[in-house]
Amino acid sequence: MNLSRRQFIKLGGTASALVVASADRKPAMAAAPKPSQVKWTKETATICPYCAVGCGMIVGSANGKVVNIEGDPDHPINHGALCSKGGTLSQLANSDRRITKPMYRAPGSAEWQEVEWDWTLDNIAQRIKKTRDESWIETDSQGRIVRRTEAIASVGSAALDNEECSLLVKALRSMGLVYIEHQARI
Repeated sequence: MNLSRRQFIKLGGTASALVVASADRKPAMAAAPKPSQVKWTKETATICPYCAVGCGMIVGSANGKVVNIEGDPDHPINHGALCSKGGTLSQLANSDRRITKPMYRAPGSAEWQEVEWDWTLDNIAQRIKKTRDESWIETDSQGRIVRRTEAIASVGSAALDNEECSLLVKALRSMGLVYIEHQARI
């Protein structure tokens, strides 16, 4: 059979259309297996922090360590499936290189030092308050009341679920922030 390129593409397209038209219209999804609950673990439903998809996970933990991660078969987004990054989340959670306490580097210093949570949160609150007070805009150039600050911005990430994003935006708006962004691939 001697076909031109154009004839080959037409024939291939026609054959593909026939295959699709004759295929069974029912979705070919296999039932997702139920996660294997290990009796000695505590299971917690959560959302994968890696990307904006929001896949559901069931994390099994024991003695403060993540021992098992599986896709949540009842989750409407991933139906129990996980990508390679989500399936290896235990490596992140259990890493001995993971920082679990706040670290502070003083201005001009090259060294990081471990600090307490109370000191960290107080310091952040004081800096936000100071910056907000110094940059507060009560009215715009036309005399309209705006009550905002343009000196502070916020960038959200995929590690926040919808509820956390909603609460965060409400808190930021109540402080007068206008530069609020969300980048789900951070």
